[in-house]
Amino acid sequence: MNNLNHLTPDPNFNWDQYEKGTTIDNSQREQEIARYDETLRNVKENEVITGRIIDILPRPPKAAREFIVDIGSKAPGHIPAAEFRYNPDYKVGDKVEVFVRRMENQDGRPELSHREARLERAWDRINEAEQKDEIVQGFIKARTKGGMLVDVFGVDAFLPGSQIDVRPIRDYDIFVEKTMEFKIVKLNQEQRNVVVSHKVLIEAELEQRKRELIGQLEKGQVLEGVVKNILPFGVFVDLGGIDGLIHITDLSWRRISSPDEVVQLDQKINVVILDFDEEKTRISLGLKQLTPNPWDAIAGNLKEGDVIKGKVEVVMDYGAFVEVAPGIEGLIHVSEMSWTQHLRSAQDFIKVGDEVEAVVLSIEPEERKLSLGMKQLRSDPWTDIEVRYPLNSIHTAKVRNFTNYGVFVELEEGVDGLIHISDLSWTQRVKHPSEFTEVGKEIEVMVLEIDKENRRLSLGHKQTEENPWDEFEKLFTVGSIHEGTVTSTGENKKPATVLLPYGVTAYTTPRHLTKENGQRLVEDEKAPFVILEFNKDNQRIFVSHARTWEEEKRSEQEKEEAKQATEKREISEKVASQKVEKATLGDLDALAELAESLDPTASEAQNTAKAESAE
Repeated sequence: MNNLNHLTPDPNFNWDQYEKGTTIDNSQREQEIARYDETLRNVKENEVITGRIIDILPRPPKAAREFIVDIGSKAPGHIPAAEFRYNPDYKVGDKVEVFVRRMENQDGRPELSHREARLERAWDRINEAEQKDEIVQGFIKARTKGGMLVDVFGVDAFLPGSQIDVRPIRDYDIFVEKTMEFKIVKLNQEQRNVVVSHKVLIEAELEQRKRELIGQLEKGQVLEGVVKNILPFGVFVDLGGIDGLIHITDLSWRRISSPDEVVQLDQKINVVILDFDEEKTRISLGLKQLTPNPWDAIAGNLKEGDVIKGKVEVVMDYGAFVEVAPGIEGLIHVSEMSWTQHLRSAQDFIKVGDEVEAVVLSIEPEERKLSLGMKQLRSDPWTDIEVRYPLNSIHTAKVRNFTNYGVFVELEEGVDGLIHISDLSWTQRVKHPSEFTEVGKEIEVMVLEIDKENRRLSLGHKQTEENPWDEFEKLFTVGSIHEGTVTSTGENKKPATVLLPYGVTAYTTPRHLTKENGQRLVEDEKAPFVILEFNKDNQRIFVSHARTWEEEKRSEQEKEEAKQATEKREISEKVASQKVEKATLGDLDALAELAESLDPTASEAQNTAKAESAE
């Protein structure tokens, strides 16, 4: 109480203002507000500014954790803690960048976003890095289709699988959650897509190292390298920062179908430099050149005419490659496999893996060419062809194939002959050989002509049988009539054909197919035909059906005309023999009967004569 007695009121205290709820007057209040407004930052919407974390609210029940950030406005902004999860070490007092969406939301607080601020700043940095061709750091977040997903300045960029390394990558997972250096190789501002590459950094470094190393290379130099990549055409070898190519033909002296028959991935091998291009930084390497050339060893030990054995390695249509020694192959052309002139595919004679015996036809060590033959191991069937197949001898042959003009047959391997289409049959007119025989069938032939120089035989089949035209000459005489069947009616200016007895084909014209009723015979119709012409030399017969009924009709007409002529002659003679002195009634009657027999219209004249006599 004593202390209270010593307190004295402030004489300047405004009790009226206190009663109204404030202790300052209006002028002072305006001054305070002006001083407070000066402390506020001039913040604009849709821009990135720096704020300070003034509090981190704990996670209340059913509510998200929030960071309270002061940006110098009338009230702080609230940002979900999820936007700061990339850096869980943020604490009160740390400065952070935020993006101002709105200066005041429905709660009267600014609406802020840390994630959008990072994204805006990231794109600014990405654009700058792309323009200046700078190297950027990126964190590989995960695998994705065709490559990897990389965090660059907070932006998700795409790293294609082909852009991770200069070597093919077999396991992408080893790069996940690694931080690596990249270059931005593609940027799409509208779609906000970023493509990065780590390979270009390696290539640039390798290119520099290549130029340094290639200046030290020499042809014939032997280097150690590591098999980097195996392709169907060859092998790429890493020589320590520079790659060289061993073509498949330089891997081994022997024929190989794939490089992996000789080398394997990541294998260390010695190679020799065959050639290089400093400008294009290309290096050609060889592996087989480190071993002796087998052609040098065989050149003096092999000569034409030698018989050697080998194994069939490759078979093509035109021939087969046979390995006669390690690294040495010879070609047996299909024409050297058999004496036959029907050259087919080499697969018809031999197959891969066969052990064969052959004769050396030619050898060119410098060109690495060796020509072999198999047919030379057997005698040439044409050597004594005229002894084994003399003229007019008869043999059995096998039909091989047809042409429009004849049939090719094989008497034995290497001996072929041709039967001309005209020598197939004495009687049948063959339009195409397939009408007469079939491929693969046997046929009797007679040797008609031998051309030993050109390896040709002219053969005939019909000559193995007697010529029936000697008998046909007696049977099909001109004027004789035989039954025949129409086989064609002669369209398109072609003659009509008729099949006569004994399988003989005869010819006629459409006019001679006319029947008595005016219609024409049709195919497969049977009718009598008269022989108009028989030609034994050309084996041709011409016939006519129309003549058969025309001749018969003409014969009947001639008989009728002959009969009438005879009757007239007899009447004339009888009339002339009678002596008429006087016309009597009885004479007139007799004369009337004769006249009526010649001409019925004469009876009227005779009746008139009778009447006049009676008067």
